[in-house]
Amino acid sequence: MAQAWKCAGLRWSAQGPELMWDGGRRSPLSWGKQVSFGVVEGGVRECAGARGHACPRRTVVPGRSAGGRCEECARLDRAHSVAADRVADDPRPYRVYLAWFGPGLVKVGITARERGSTRLLEQGAVCFSWLGSGPLMAARRTEELLRAALRVPDRVPYAQKRAVRATLPEAEEQRAGEIRQVYGRAVELGGWPESLERAPFRPVDHVGAFGLAGAPAALGEVGELIPGGAVSGELVAAAGPDLHLATGGGVVVLDTRLMRGWQLVPVEAGEADGRPAFPVRAFEVAEEHRQDELF
Repeated sequence: MAQAWKCAGLRWSAQGPELMWDGGRRSPLSWGKQVSFGVVEGGVRECAGARGHACPRRTVVPGRSAGGRCEECARLDRAHSVAADRVADDPRPYRVYLAWFGPGLVKVGITARERGSTRLLEQGAVCFSWLGSGPLMAARRTEELLRAALRVPDRVPYAQKRAVRATLPEAEEQRAGEIRQVYGRAVELGGWPESLERAPFRPVDHVGAFGLAGAPAALGEVGELIPGGAVSGELVAAAGPDLHLATGGGVVVLDTRLMRGWQLVPVEAGEADGRPAFPVRAFEVAEEHRQDELF
């Protein structure tokens, strides 16, 4: 039997997406690459741990959990999370950004300046622009200002992000249109922290980085991994933690966070066809989620 590996998730680098494995091994991904793996028969999914440390109890977690952590490790991870407002004394400079994921889906967020645009790639932001930079608390106050005054959320569910990727405008200028409008309204607001240095509107488009230009539309998403199951497909695009795989039944989206904690083995495409497929949920065609308060 082939050696089994535990996946540690997807990471974005300057070269593109990479699958990470326990022990530091990396698997660079490129468009057209065949992604084929199976879950060990009879295996269980163990907690992914927190902050780079293994779960001390090796707790079994549900297959549908995107976090892949037990309650104790999830608490430990949140306790050191800037995004969850659990850190107040980080001396690093932070940036505030506006991100767009598709029609009607705009959010505001913050990220450490030293991380550059990596956080936006990790979230699957199709287009973004910086709003400003400064100390952590100033960045947080600016984020809260936009949430309260313009009703711009600080989170967008991944299910919504995936469902609208097939409806992205072809023109880059159109993709930047919504955050351009929000940016214009944001800079007119009073109450910006004095210590936050404002940034000009300069949209950055990730359609090329994600391989979404001309990519076939995905029909659905993998709901969970199952013991003994397998998937095999050609990588046609990737955004955030998601891999868009062209399979025999069409393009499906695989959230790589669902891979964490399982013992995985490589399989050949023919072998994958003979194993149970992972459950796939079809995307529902929903009305555009418009933020009417803004537009």
